[in-house]
Amino acid sequence: MALDLLLKPIKILITGAHGQVGSALTRAVEADSFFEVVALGKSQLDVTDSEQISEQLAHHLPDYVVNCAAFDDVDEAESQSELCYAVNSDAVEALAFACGDLSIPMFHLSTDYVFDGHYASGYTEEDEVAPLGIYGDSKWQGEERLRQALPKHIILRVSWLFSEQGNNFVLRTLEAAKKQSELQAVTDRKGCPTSASDVARVILAMLKQIHNGADAWGTYHYCGAEVINRYDFCKEILIAAGQYENFDVEKLVPVSSKDYVTEALRPNTSVLMCKKLLSVFGIRQRPWRQELQWLMRDIYPSS
Repeated sequence: MALDLLLKPIKILITGAHGQVGSALTRAVEADSFFEVVALGKSQLDVTDSEQISEQLAHHLPDYVVNCAAFDDVDEAESQSELCYAVNSDAVEALAFACGDLSIPMFHLSTDYVFDGHYASGYTEEDEVAPLGIYGDSKWQGEERLRQALPKHIILRVSWLFSEQGNNFVLRTLEAAKKQSELQAVTDRKGCPTSASDVARVILAMLKQIHNGADAWGTYHYCGAEVINRYDFCKEILIAAGQYENFDVEKLVPVSSKDYVTEALRPNTSVLMCKKLLSVFGIRQRPWRQELQWLMRDIYPSS
């Protein structure tokens, strides 16, 4: 019997399983015999419905819940604040309470947007938060509710996510490059691009250590290695994709964030310091440039 328990895979329930990280994490879990996955997209679980949450957790009884569900359109959040808070704050609390009732630990994704971007050197987990808009504030409120409701939790803040799907800077750049001869990108916003697949790798590594007895609950940062500004990242995207597709872009124009008007304010520095994750879990950052190249192979598989 003891051997059977040791060989039994860890059951992970993923919310928001059709999003960027949710999809990447589902693929990673399915490829790892250490885990069993229950992947629930919005059609299977509306995280704003607390009854659905309780029913799904009671039915599946996972060993861990990984919450990847989020309202992540930063500009739309300004005009849809009620829905944004419902998904990013209220739902997190409901998940935390439901997990607590069944003694299930919870992993939760958060964001660099909880900071205002004034620290040029980057942010540690202990730095004071100061979100600039609705999206960042809703994610911070979600963090706080989780901390108060469920002691056994991991909050992983990530930044500048990219993948082969969803609303991310890489895909927006590629789409614009197919239609426009001139593109603009800001030079005074810097951060660390992070692939969703890399985040999935980190979550699985943390899960394995937690399951094997690591008492390391709390808040952590993760992002890809190397700081870059949006303008230079845009150049790198076009160069990487240019190996597979010919674009008509004749000019990439550097602009200031003051001249690039958006609905929501954004932090100028989105650099997350990842020393705590390395110290506690031994997980190192991967270069985002390599991840970007791998992404292009996925986007252009037949090239």
